[in-house]
Amino acid sequence: MPRALAPLCCLLALAAPLPAAAQTAGQAPAQPERGGVRAAQAASAEARRFMAVAAHPLASDAGRDVLERGGSAADAAVAMQAMLGLVEPQSSGLGGGLFALHWDASEGRMMSVDGREAAPAAATPDYWLTAEGDPKGFWDAAIGGRSVGVPGTVAALERLHRSHGRLPWAELFEAAIATAEAGFEVSPRMAASIARAQDRGLARFAEARAYFFDEAGAPLAAGTVLRNPAYAATLRRIARDGAAALQEGEIAEAILAAIRAAPDNPGELTAEDLSRYAAKARLPVCVDYREWQVCGMGPPSSGGLTVGQILGLLEPFDLAALGDGPEAWHLFAEASRLAYADRALYMADVDYFPMPMSGLLDQAYLASRSALIDPQRSMGRADPGEPPQDDARRRAPDLSHPKPGTTHFVAVDDRGDMISITSSIETGFGSRLMAGGFLLNNQLTDFSFRPTDEGRPIANRVEGGKRPRSSMAPTIVLRDGAPVLLIGSPGGSRIIAYVAANLVRILDFGMDPAEALVRGHVVNRNGVTDLEAGTEAESLAPALEALGHEIRIRDLNSGLHVIAIEGETLRGAADPRREGVPRGE
Repeated sequence: MPRALAPLCCLLALAAPLPAAAQTAGQAPAQPERGGVRAAQAASAEARRFMAVAAHPLASDAGRDVLERGGSAADAAVAMQAMLGLVEPQSSGLGGGLFALHWDASEGRMMSVDGREAAPAAATPDYWLTAEGDPKGFWDAAIGGRSVGVPGTVAALERLHRSHGRLPWAELFEAAIATAEAGFEVSPRMAASIARAQDRGLARFAEARAYFFDEAGAPLAAGTVLRNPAYAATLRRIARDGAAALQEGEIAEAILAAIRAAPDNPGELTAEDLSRYAAKARLPVCVDYREWQVCGMGPPSSGGLTVGQILGLLEPFDLAALGDGPEAWHLFAEASRLAYADRALYMADVDYFPMPMSGLLDQAYLASRSALIDPQRSMGRADPGEPPQDDARRRAPDLSHPKPGTTHFVAVDDRGDMISITSSIETGFGSRLMAGGFLLNNQLTDFSFRPTDEGRPIANRVEGGKRPRSSMAPTIVLRDGAPVLLIGSPGGSRIIAYVAANLVRILDFGMDPAEALVRGHVVNRNGVTDLEAGTEAESLAPALEALGHEIRIRDLNSGLHVIAIEGETLRGAADPRREGVPRGE
């Protein structure tokens, strides 16, 4: 055993391993091609010193190379995000935001960093209302400058590096700079994303049109070598100046110019909004689930609380005995209904709206809510509950579901530090605006478009400086005080269900992560139960319909990336619905 890994192994010596079935070979058995899953098995790998897993091989390579040079998990995260913003620009990047969960092995302590975008200081609750007082349509709002929030990605990465970095900040951008200048091949997924976005305004703005389309105006084809010297120049400035490069000076001016020049939908961000932004350290949200402790991101993300509620509502049921069948997934869907109902009513930026955070995870409250679940019959649409510290009578629910355009990546370093990050520009290609070679987010459409309902305020309404509610759910699972699993996913408001379901598969059903990730998705956001097309999840439909579920078969595009820590072995898996791979040594 390498001496450098000793702190991690000493911690894990105290922890029981994952179930036996989760310690089998890292490759899932070969299975037939399925319509909803791009490949027959998840990419998987084992390592003993360190590991990085991201949604594109070049990003995983960048993370691994940093770890190989003695870098920390936080260092690897900076390198991976810099590369993802280049090779997977439709999902995340410098113009967006992120949530990070970090485990410090030497201190045995977890922290979370909120790098969520913020609304302009001048924004008011009627931000998304038309002159007639009606909410705008989503695409009318999303495309252009008005949807852009203050980017937080670089500020969050800088904060993580200052507290947990080992290598010099500037070195972490070298791989992405070199790739931006030399060029990279457009991946099949990126090419397909460009083609889909063509009718959603991607070619409307000159810089995006010149970058994502060829001279004839056609979307770039897979295999096209794409260079981005403007992005390389931006990364050089960030390598020199840190987050200040996006908060003042030439790049900040380019961001503001793009936002203000957007036809029909100019934004309200100011130089002061950019300069005053700060990433925030927050306490993780943790819930006990059987013998594990599941920790996630708190508000303004609803991810940690809602995943925690789903698991807490399921705890009275013996899912391991039920196994991976319709009875268990009925219970999962019902627990999801109850948790999503509370999410809609209560969850928002806690700095702006009071939330009964401890009440939502109170064991007695969850037990009372769990008792509403009938194993024999669906309850249909669930009402929100009244947890301790409840002030529900003074608010109305936000039932909107943002569009997915997000990525997730994880890393473990040779000293046992670990990081789980979900990063986003909101919908694919964000606002469609570019500055400095990168896309700008449309995260302000994650706010409720309606500020009130029947005179009651909606917690997730727009307010100046506020951060919109998110569903991002980077997660670290502990057992006996030591990490055993890192997980997270993109997918809009379905992120919560993707993460919770795969926690059930790994923790309760004892599946190896690679096996879990190829299973079909089951999602209920307090309405229809979605089953993933082209997977074995479709076979659940008759049984769930018999229990009263309204079923919809549809494509569900997650991007789960996982590292399981099993004794001295790191076992990584990447969602086959995307292009990721695990890399380690």
